[in-house]
Amino acid sequence: MDFLAALNHLLNFAAPAAVLALVLVPVSRIFIRNSPQAIAWWAQAAIVFAVGCGVLLAGLWILGRDGKVLTYAALVLAAATCQWLLRRGWRG
Repeated sequence: MDFLAALNHLLNFAAPAAVLALVLVPVSRIFIRNSPQAIAWWAQAAIVFAVGCGVLLAGLWILGRDGKVLTYAALVLAAATCQWLLRRGWRG
């Protein structure tokens, strides 16, 4: 596999986490209205993206292949929980 093919595989692997992070951050402002913005939107998106990539890697490692529905369900749950905690402002 050459460099471009490997890069294509890596970008396609991380694409669900990236799209979910970029959609979840602005949509969370609609559903969680009365919370002070703790950090910038781009930082929230970066954190949600990192959590999403971690979940995708864990799913690949545990299940043995990419693209399982269980991994995508865990991705949505982890990203939503992470965004909820970020919008909450860590104020316990």
